[in-house]
Amino acid sequence: MQRIRGGLYGLLIGDALGVPYEFREPGDLPALSQIEFVPPSSFYPTYPKVPAGTWSDDGAQALCLLDSLLSCKKFSLPDFAGRLLAWYHDGLWAVDGVVFDVGVQTGEALCAYAQGMSPERTGSLRPDGKGNGALMRVLPLALWHQGSDRELVSDAHAQCLVTHAHLCNQVCCALYCLVARRLLSGLPFSAAYQQAGRALSAIYTEFPEHRQELAYSIRPEAPLFGSGTGYVVDCLRSAFLILQDATSYEDAVKRAVALGHDTDTTACVTGGLAGIQFGFADIPQRWIDALRNRSAVEELLLNWHSAAEKEDFHEQPPVE
Repeated sequence: MQRIRGGLYGLLIGDALGVPYEFREPGDLPALSQIEFVPPSSFYPTYPKVPAGTWSDDGAQALCLLDSLLSCKKFSLPDFAGRLLAWYHDGLWAVDGVVFDVGVQTGEALCAYAQGMSPERTGSLRPDGKGNGALMRVLPLALWHQGSDRELVSDAHAQCLVTHAHLCNQVCCALYCLVARRLLSGLPFSAAYQQAGRALSAIYTEFPEHRQELAYSIRPEAPLFGSGTGYVVDCLRSAFLILQDATSYEDAVKRAVALGHDTDTTACVTGGLAGIQFGFADIPQRWIDALRNRSAVEELLLNWHSAAEKEDFHEQPPVE
């Protein structure tokens, strides 16, 4: 479970690290060496009343997804949507039960769901919505999934539907999950990225609209670039750009924050993969110790580990 632990903690710590710096321009951020849970005294944090080491909507929604998967033993859109609504209304999996950051598209979709709209439809209220709100939470699916690549891709698509149903979001989440799966198997990032792109292209032979979105929007064969914005493709590319030559978990997430803009989500998306790639042991202990509500995460992991032992769970799922 060590790569899995690295991925989950990597996601949560990356999110928490980025929270104080959200919405700032790169030039307004502290030096790379000074990017910490507690910013230097000369920097005024974005959320001054949020204690250091608190994950945001990214981490809470990811934990809602993992909790749903462990409870249902499969991906269930109604169950997942219900947990997202419980987060939005009651603070489920939010630190201290406090929801302090909600994306506009996510809020609109969950309000519609609360009023009775089907979760298969709520994510299409903004037909052209291409924010990173589904990408930021999808990693637990890749950590948990034991099915084929095709089944993983199908579930990655489905978890988008409740808030971010556009094909672009679905394809980004699918590619991210396939990269994570290959990192879990021990491949270095460059090989994982290349293999994942080829595998997804092959799967999409039967899905021409998804294949077109992959080829023309995500363009996995093009040179990587990214600027840390909330646009889902830019968020994905930013993470991949950093991971192709990051030297450690700390290096990866600090560079993600240093891009500015959507710092918590860029560091969350980057940190989840970096936690798998470099392992839980590479995450700085000072950040692990300072992560708030860690006992709840440990309880979730313990329940997962106990269930996995009974079900003959394999940490490295099949790579096709």
